[in-house]
Amino acid sequence: MQSAVLRSFGGPEVFDLAETPDPRPKPGWSTVQLRSAGLNWHDALVRSGVYSSPLPIIPGADGAGTIVSGAHSGEEVVILPSMFWGGRESAPASDFEILGDHRDGTYAQMTQVPEECLFPKPANLSWAQASAFSLVGVTVFRALFTRGRLRAGESLLVLGASGGVASFAIQLASAAGVKVTATSADEAKRERARSIGAISALDHSDADWTADARAAANDGEGFDLVLDSVGRVTESLECLRPGGRCVVLGASASESLDIPLRPFYFSQREVIGTTMGSPKDMRGLMKLMAEVGTVAPIIDESFGLDQVVAAHQRLESGQGFGKITLTIDS
Repeated sequence: MQSAVLRSFGGPEVFDLAETPDPRPKPGWSTVQLRSAGLNWHDALVRSGVYSSPLPIIPGADGAGTIVSGAHSGEEVVILPSMFWGGRESAPASDFEILGDHRDGTYAQMTQVPEECLFPKPANLSWAQASAFSLVGVTVFRALFTRGRLRAGESLLVLGASGGVASFAIQLASAAGVKVTATSADEAKRERARSIGAISALDHSDADWTADARAAANDGEGFDLVLDSVGRVTESLECLRPGGRCVVLGASASESLDIPLRPFYFSQREVIGTTMGSPKDMRGLMKLMAEVGTVAPIIDESFGLDQVVAAHQRLESGQGFGKITLTIDS
């Protein structure tokens, strides 16, 4: 099969398009012939060596295609990249891993995953959309509803309106009856956020943006929940009402937190950590998407597998809005 292989770590140019062996069938696993693969920031971290992945490796966490070996052969499926979650819903087990991190992933014509990681492809989604929602979708569902306990009628602030997590969160939360506000330093991206469900959008490059955010929800008290995928936690806490919750799932802006403790605990606010979700979270996501019927990943651009270098350059440019995918010809 044709695959995009990493033989060394570095920038987008390190990908090598090569013929690699087809996955060998094994009990409890299914082989999927892929039609499309979705790109995630996780893939760029794998490529740059952050996770010390064994080389050579085929990266890629998200994908959609048809089962060709294993149970339910012939079914069209999407792949949940959460592998070996374990039996405790509060956190993953010690041997949890993400597909494409320490074993070959979806930047190939075929991949192999445990059967519990396969879910029926929603009929209303294109192959590109189906390949682009699992990692982001289950992460957002867990952050908002499982960990964040978000309910219809509450207010949500989403930091950074343009990425896959943010754009999907805006759609999913607004479809579930939540009042969503987004932030971006780019007016065009703020307008896109409003077009997909945000009732308002703020410029987080303004010096007093947190005061503006707090004034925009709950009669000036602040938001019920902030979704922080970049690590601006100190600012996120300033946007919350007393008793509000901040769910954190990224650290690109900052990798540490230093806050005054007395104002934090007197205000009864929460900082909640989260990562990708479990198979149970994925079932909850699929159920919610079927109920609302209007949520689909925003596709920024699709590339061929042989254009993986250009796809990663686009991923890292910060210029897109939504998800980037690879179209895979089998």
